[in-house]
Amino acid sequence: MALLLKNIACLAGISTQNKLLRGTDLSALQTFADAYLLIEGEQIAAYGAMSSMPAQYEGVEKQIDLQGQFVLPAWCDSHTHLVFPRSREDEFVDKLRGLSYAEIAAKGGGILNSARQLNAMSEDALFALAWPRLQEAMQQGTCAIEIKSGYGLTVEGELKMLRVIRKLKQQSGMLIKATFLGAHAFPLNYRDDHDAYIRTIIEEMLPAIAQEKLADYVDVFCETGFFSPDETETICKAAAAYGLLPKLHVNQLNSIGGLQKAVALNAISADHLEIMTDDDIDSLANSSTIGTLLPTAAYFLRLPFPPARKMIDAGAAIALASDFNPGSSPGSNMHAVVSMACIAMRMLPEEAINAATINGAYAMQLENAVGSISIGKLANLIITQPIPSLAYIPYAFSASPVAQVMHRGAFI
Repeated sequence: MALLLKNIACLAGISTQNKLLRGTDLSALQTFADAYLLIEGEQIAAYGAMSSMPAQYEGVEKQIDLQGQFVLPAWCDSHTHLVFPRSREDEFVDKLRGLSYAEIAAKGGGILNSARQLNAMSEDALFALAWPRLQEAMQQGTCAIEIKSGYGLTVEGELKMLRVIRKLKQQSGMLIKATFLGAHAFPLNYRDDHDAYIRTIIEEMLPAIAQEKLADYVDVFCETGFFSPDETETICKAAAAYGLLPKLHVNQLNSIGGLQKAVALNAISADHLEIMTDDDIDSLANSSTIGTLLPTAAYFLRLPFPPARKMIDAGAAIALASDFNPGSSPGSNMHAVVSMACIAMRMLPEEAINAATINGAYAMQLENAVGSISIGKLANLIITQPIPSLAYIPYAFSASPVAQVMHRGAFI
């Protein structure tokens, strides 16, 4: 059945051809004022200005008048850890008392804390916790998402997480990409024998994951105290034999060559990037790798915000994502991400919206299905409350702009 959205105050994020946006192109957000949008089944069928709407569309049986409201593509959140056992607000208090991220990890907190809890939990129990988180993300406007493993750190734990991600995908109908992050941290029993754990990843985890076709990507936390650039390369090259492309955690706490390693490995994305030297920025700008920025994680950990302005001006391709996880970004609200990107990282509203939609889609290789208002793409849409302008979305940081969310042509 066809659905006509009419008298849209502003239809934003229009694209007639897919293009990863970088440099000045990132600030170009095509719009129609006083617009219509025709949806047939799950897909966008037509759009344009009301003044040029074909007469036959007046006969569409189901019509919704959106006078005063904006319509834009649903968010594409390309970096999350949505599957986890429980919140970690006790560590939040530790941070308030002055402990650093590294100090909490060193005493068995952080990732290892979640791993202990997850390995003691059944797959069904883990799914029951993850399902409402996914529903909340959708209600806030996210309709395509990447979810990582990495809180198992054992063969069975990692498989458990990836099976839960597969079940989320099957039951929600949502576009979900799964990333294997067994190299998230070294378990305590491997802390003094990194090579043995890396062998476990390569010889046991990867073959088992490949046999069940559970992952699309591989990730490694390349950071001081975690995995070195050379260890990252070893794992990524082994994963490549199973068709897993890299999406890597780099430059969150230190610049240790992780960004350059990501570029050399032709990573789909290099994520975090709070600590970026001029050489790092040049390397990213002169590559096909997308820099995925996670401002809510920097905010929560009181880290420097990624130098988005310098990266964009250098010509790097930038995406925005939530990093939803229990330890450093306990929220999936992409409106907050977009607002913080503008306020704390000096991104323009148009840049932030593009980075959270079409560039986020590219960071999951979903650009042919979502990320823009394009004929033939899925009708994954945010319909806003009545607002005065696009800039109002990041400006009004505490007020949700979302009135309704459409996923595959149906309201959720």
